[in-house]
Amino acid sequence: MLNPYRTYTCNDLRATQAGETVRLAGWIHNKRDLGGVLFVDLRDHYGITQIVIPPTAAFQDEFAHLPKETVVSVQGQVRPRPEGTVNPNLPTGEIEIDVTGYDKLGGCESLPMNVFPEDHTPEETRLKYRFLDLRRSKLHQTVMLRSRVIASIRRRMIDLGFQEFQTPILTSSSPEGARDFLVPSRLYPGEFYALPQAPQQFKQLLMVSGFDRYFQIAPCFRDEDGRADRTPGEFYQLDVEMSFVTQDDVFAAIEKLMEPLFNEFKPEWPTNARPDKTFQRLAYKESMLRYGTDKPDLRIPVEIKDLTPLFAKSEFKAFAGKTVRAMAIPQAFDQPRSWFDNLQEEAKKLGAPGLAYIKIDANGELTGPIAKFMIGDSATALKELGAKQQSAIFFSADPNETKAAKVLGAMRVKIAEQLGLIEKDVFKFTWIVDYPMYEMNEETKQIEFSHNPFSMPQGGLEALEKQDPLTIHAYQYDLVCNGYEIASGAIRNHVPEIMYKAFALAGHDKTVVDTEFAGMINAFRFGAPPHGGIAPGIDRIIMLLANETNIRDVIAFPMAQNGRDLLMNAPSPVSERQLRDVHLTIRKPVPKV
Repeated sequence: MLNPYRTYTCNDLRATQAGETVRLAGWIHNKRDLGGVLFVDLRDHYGITQIVIPPTAAFQDEFAHLPKETVVSVQGQVRPRPEGTVNPNLPTGEIEIDVTGYDKLGGCESLPMNVFPEDHTPEETRLKYRFLDLRRSKLHQTVMLRSRVIASIRRRMIDLGFQEFQTPILTSSSPEGARDFLVPSRLYPGEFYALPQAPQQFKQLLMVSGFDRYFQIAPCFRDEDGRADRTPGEFYQLDVEMSFVTQDDVFAAIEKLMEPLFNEFKPEWPTNARPDKTFQRLAYKESMLRYGTDKPDLRIPVEIKDLTPLFAKSEFKAFAGKTVRAMAIPQAFDQPRSWFDNLQEEAKKLGAPGLAYIKIDANGELTGPIAKFMIGDSATALKELGAKQQSAIFFSADPNETKAAKVLGAMRVKIAEQLGLIEKDVFKFTWIVDYPMYEMNEETKQIEFSHNPFSMPQGGLEALEKQDPLTIHAYQYDLVCNGYEIASGAIRNHVPEIMYKAFALAGHDKTVVDTEFAGMINAFRFGAPPHGGIAPGIDRIIMLLANETNIRDVIAFPMAQNGRDLLMNAPSPVSERQLRDVHLTIRKPVPKV
């Protein structure tokens, strides 16, 4: 039986099919009335075909009054386009359809936003009418890219010897990390499930269960605020775990995935893999020193230097006794004073008092607001920093080393964006390794886990017993590309004695581990293999491959940045009966006076 709506898609027909009678179905993309002849672009998922309705057609006036985005099915004959009217930008650009009849399949009311042309539309409107936004060519193609990338990832992981498993969505609440989304239980009053922040414990339990290489395209749920590179509520990650591996084994597996994956979808963009196809590595401490962040954008040809020893005994009070970092940028030398003043305001937004700077002129002399404080050895050392003549040098100083680093790191990116210093059309990957296992809470002065509490400390139990906790590194690592963290992972702490000691140093006694992580710690007592894993973020990978800067533009149905689903109107109130079913009452917040 022939399909009643179409015999071809809107991307199928070519000149070789001229003379054939066909039926097409799709949306009215655009209309043009040229001398009484109605030209219509008909669009479906696959492409666009031009259809023509002559003035002799009895239905021409009726069709002409159909709004754009009306869904129709048309029948007619394929014919070559007249000489001089071929559209080389369309696969179907050599032909058109001489329409002899049509059926209206779906009407369209007045549009709240244009599908074509794709003019600027506020994001709130785009999200509220996402089904219209998804018809737009750019977003439609990005969502299709997402599908192809995930299919490629799945195929490549299987080829690398990984097996795909699914882990629970309803699970127990996790005390670490972001806030959980809680699901009240109907059968157990007052008790709750939680949506998983990640399948962390389950994938480790799979390794204890004797499986060797696991992966999953996993949905993850975290009740945290959104931003440009992080969607609120939910996201997807490629969840990976491997048994009997070292950190190098995990790196090798992921590099065998990432480089060919990125080459498949952006073959014209080179990566910075070395000849042996491995990505470079940076220790966390080195990355914070040279780039002011553990997510360095290596496309920016600017490095930060530590000048703390230089100003240790300085009489310049803004620098004396503080961590001082600096970076030299020749391209900033000729910028007007107003440009430097604007940078002061940007630095203040980051919590800094401002952004100190000096200039080195063509004669090698220091000029600028703080040049008078750069005397003697300080002035000489600054000139020997590698800063060229006619350069600007920017400084960050703070008693807190991390804050001094982060302020200048953020300004490094800001300045590079403004001056066009970021190398284009290239992927630059680096592994960030040797993360600190612990850090000091500046408010409580207590030792805390720096990142993942389940990471294996470098040096094992001996390091935990003999070293200053703040000097212990973890087998934890991130993969960074173009300033985005696209994967995070670790070699796991699979030995109960080491786990108890690691938590004890962070102020948690044995009962915390036994209670909060009972499933995992009990499993480790019955023969756990050394194992490790990683979780690349699907959404951020798509962002890079689509060359987008907003993560919501690579997700079919994202929430707004404030955590609301404007399309489905969620979150929303529920009925009193629904609340009774799960034994809940609502306690509304008390208004602030």
